[in-house]
Amino acid sequence: MSADAPKGSVVQPAANEGGSFPRSARLLKHSDFERVYKQGRRHFSPHMTVFYLPRAVAASASDAAEAKASSRIGFTVGRVLGGAVQRNHIKRRLRDAVRQRRAALNGAEAVDVVINPKKSVLTVEFTTVVSEVGRALELIAKRVGRNRSAESETRQ
Repeated sequence: MSADAPKGSVVQPAANEGGSFPRSARLLKHSDFERVYKQGRRHFSPHMTVFYLPRAVAASASDAAEAKASSRIGFTVGRVLGGAVQRNHIKRRLRDAVRQRRAALNGAEAVDVVINPKKSVLTVEFTTVVSEVGRALELIAKRVGRNRSAESETRQ
């Protein structure tokens, strides 16, 4: 602490309430986004549209290990939603909401998720954004689990 700083102003690191959102859990490649948009399913909510696609089990062992890894989540925030400052603010809010609710996908198969927000994400209460993201991820986990079990039943 410096001599100029007031005694009560010790800076504390931010609490990491809901876990982390590491780079390995992010959808980053353009081709992956395109695949989710073209082949995936959609979930609509008042402030965002969520696209999702279960990752197929690959033939080779190394690809299978990668496919079995945790789910990946990406964001698309287009220029139509505002300038760079507004778009970055939307992305920060969404990343924090995903950080808090990402555990909803833990029990499900690996899935790629793309969150496409509406402009209202900027003005709505953050708790609403968190609950909407949580509901969407829980629904995706249920649907992916149900689809996997239906596929395995048809194979038998």
